[in-house]
Amino acid sequence: MASIRELHQQLVNKERSSVEITQAALERIQVLEPKIRSFLHVTPDYALEQARQVDAKIAAGEEIDLLAGIPIAIKDNMCTKGIPTTCASRILENFVPPYESTVTQKLKNIGAVMVGKANLDEFAMGSSTETSAYQVTANPWDLSRVPGGSSGGSAAAVAAEECVVGLGSDTGGSIRLPASFCGIVGMKPTYGLVSRYGLVAYASSLDQIGPFSRTVEDAAILLKAIAGYDPNDATSLKVEIPDYTQFLQPDLKSQGIKIGIIKETFGEGLDPVVSEAINKAIAHLQSLGAEVQEISCPQFRYGLPTYYIIAPSEASANLARYDGVKYGFRAAENDNLLLMYTKTRAMGFGAEVKRRIMLGTYALSAGYYDAYYLKAQKVRTLIKQDFEKAFAQVDVLVCPTAPTTAFKVGEKTADPLTMYLSDLMTIPVNLAGLPGMSIPCGFDNQGLPIGLQLIGNLLREDQIFQVAYAYEQSTEWHLKKPPL
Repeated sequence: MASIRELHQQLVNKERSSVEITQAALERIQVLEPKIRSFLHVTPDYALEQARQVDAKIAAGEEIDLLAGIPIAIKDNMCTKGIPTTCASRILENFVPPYESTVTQKLKNIGAVMVGKANLDEFAMGSSTETSAYQVTANPWDLSRVPGGSSGGSAAAVAAEECVVGLGSDTGGSIRLPASFCGIVGMKPTYGLVSRYGLVAYASSLDQIGPFSRTVEDAAILLKAIAGYDPNDATSLKVEIPDYTQFLQPDLKSQGIKIGIIKETFGEGLDPVVSEAINKAIAHLQSLGAEVQEISCPQFRYGLPTYYIIAPSEASANLARYDGVKYGFRAAENDNLLLMYTKTRAMGFGAEVKRRIMLGTYALSAGYYDAYYLKAQKVRTLIKQDFEKAFAQVDVLVCPTAPTTAFKVGEKTADPLTMYLSDLMTIPVNLAGLPGMSIPCGFDNQGLPIGLQLIGNLLREDQIFQVAYAYEQSTEWHLKKPPL
């Protein structure tokens, strides 16, 4: 499937219609879905209606946005008016939102075509898309492996070319990890750059919506479309949104870009093949004119335990609303209100969600709050300070996105702690609210993609795009396609 700009040109030149492009995407979904299972809901009628509206605009000689008529997958934890939003959970299996999330409304306004709602780990809790209550999504590069999580459905759909771009949400690496495992571009923007209104909350101080794409330019176009201040979101930033495509230049020398290698992300636990690919990528960035130096972020290693106190604590508060009373699934009617609550949650939530609610409730309980939650928030501040010191010396930090390539389905489900280690490299970025991106930088000896993570300072998405684009354009990793 062509890029956003190429498809836009075809539409404007009337070489293809949006209906034809959408139909092609829907046909590919029909062929591949039995194998990949990216989508929880495919929306052909809705998509074709949106496509027809774009074609009508073109026929009337109106100007259209770059994203108009372009097929997109939306992670199923963003509210879509009149279309089911389940968060891949039984507790929301019959929930149809009466309103639209800010990001999907923005995309709707400019004519982007939503082909479906993508699978995820239940309530975005997981690193493999295996905790979904409905299906396990397969990795397009190897159907016996996971696509990463929690936004695995969106990532697999983009990698398999079932759509052009996709939206995911990232709480501790949920966009960057699947991007790495699926060999595509995935970006988590600065916290507050993209509105969270209508995103079903997991951990409110960490969640952030971002783009998936096959090229850096497509990610830049999609981010520009969804970013911006929203009065409906109290954490939304009032900043000017630049056109990120203007920062896409093929060399780094004239820009004087300084790159820091995070020392703590190499060593024990890192697959040697991943380490080799990352080191080659760093050497390549140096050859493009970037200044490279080693940087120490000593608190980086405390990211994982800090996250697994803060995120479950926020989740236990956010998920208290699913009680079977107002909306969603309700266990059989009962005269005893407490029993109805208990049964609804016992039947409606999966094992991983229950585990995290219990962890969070314990960490917030009387007598433990200071020892766990308060201490975790203090360590979070130390992690932020490490990054601040690092960015006083360099522009962009680099490290592996994940310690390994995609693992087999079922390989880590019995051991939650091993599963949690998948997010080792991505979590500190969320704790500090920074922007981060994963771009493809190689393959292991089984033909599985490896991701390079680029981390920028607050609101310095421009520098990440700059480095990512220069790397992408001078290598061929982004041109490789899964053997479907």
